[in-house]
Amino acid sequence: MKIESHLENLRESIEEIEAAVTKGIEKRQRTLGFHTSAAAIDMLEILLHEKNLIDPGFIIKHEWFNSKRKIDEKFPFDFPEKKSILALIMNIENVRNKLCYGRRQDEFILEKLLRDFNSLKKIFLEETKHEL
Repeated sequence: MKIESHLENLRESIEEIEAAVTKGIEKRQRTLGFHTSAAAIDMLEILLHEKNLIDPGFIIKHEWFNSKRKIDEKFPFDFPEKKSILALIMNIENVRNKLCYGRRQDEFILEKLLRDFNSLKKIFLEETKHEL
């Protein structure tokens, strides 16, 4: 996928996350789970495409971030803020399925998810200089 398509999807996810925050994070857990995950993967793909570290057809799957072994296998190369970025995406993915398919989670889990997402977004904006 082209970088512009990833950016369009990323902007849509950020809008949905912001709307969920406005409506109340406890009421929009599935929205937060899906869109923080999708946005995190879009940010990583944009960054890696811009650094020419992955081919244009390469697709990153969110499930990879449930396994340290899989992450090491799929991302053996170095890139700016790699350790921080991968750790934040792992944190996001660790709660994704609970939010999307499980019982309602406590507010502190949702708040941590949003802190991790915002930290990832900050790194992304610093490393790519994109406007969102």
